[in-house]
Amino acid sequence: MGLGKGAEHEMEIGMVGLGRMGANMARRLVRGGHQVVGFDPSHEARAAAAKDGITAAASLEELCHKLQPPRAVWLMVPAGDPTRQTIDKLLGLLDRSDILVDGGNSHYKDSLAMAELCAKSGVEFVDAGTSGGIWGLEEGYCLMVGGSTEAFSRLEPALSALAPKGGLLHTGPPGSGHYVKMVHNGIEYGLLEAYGEGFELLKRGPFDLQLGEVAELWRHASVVRSWLLDLLARALEKDPQLEHLRGYVDDSGEGRWTAVEAIERGVAAPVITLSLQQRFLSRQEDTLSNRVIAALRNEFGGHKVEPR
Repeated sequence: MGLGKGAEHEMEIGMVGLGRMGANMARRLVRGGHQVVGFDPSHEARAAAAKDGITAAASLEELCHKLQPPRAVWLMVPAGDPTRQTIDKLLGLLDRSDILVDGGNSHYKDSLAMAELCAKSGVEFVDAGTSGGIWGLEEGYCLMVGGSTEAFSRLEPALSALAPKGGLLHTGPPGSGHYVKMVHNGIEYGLLEAYGEGFELLKRGPFDLQLGEVAELWRHASVVRSWLLDLLARALEKDPQLEHLRGYVDDSGEGRWTAVEAIERGVAAPVITLSLQQRFLSRQEDTLSNRVIAALRNEFGGHKVEPR
């Protein structure tokens, strides 16, 4: 059944990209009672998804054929050229009034351009900033959704299945979802840097402190407690000095975009900007502060780490 048919809270949706995020989002949708048709270039990814009740499609053409119009197709593919190329191909397969959702980390200016391109074909474009990482399957995904009111309303059953209570917001027109997600990730850079620097100072101080015990302590009633601190305590429990990985901290683009946006808007954002610069520095030396950030990114998002 397509978007306009069936039970009030049941939808059929296509998921393009069955990697770390897309596969779990598809699984959560199925758990929520929705029908999902999934495509990924990897046969192994398609086979794994099929075991969890997701209807596998071997191509974008097959995915669109298996979805009844009006369709909803959700993209979870890398930002930039892969997203643009996938959208270009889908626009040749979708019909007017279908909905195309970009749930990846695209630059909001790219999303504005994609919305304009989709509009020429009569396809509704929605940009869904998605946060939750590898924990989203169980905990839900925080969704920052840009698009028309009509498109948001039509997608709301699926969006509500993906998000936890309070974790869904229609941020405004197309582009706004990815703008909010960009700033969200810029803030994340600053938070990670603060934890990294603080635990570096604890290690180098005059006392023989157990870093894991301090992290666990701060989780309880401290003003610096957070989900990130929970994850840090978990990482330190597994490896008290985080000696299994290098303090090499990559950046996937959003921090750079946030810093550039702050410059263009004349907004002072020294913490976010310096946290980005520290990531550049991390590729030149190996410190505990950088190992803290690397461990946290691996814990919440399954991001790649480099072993020592």
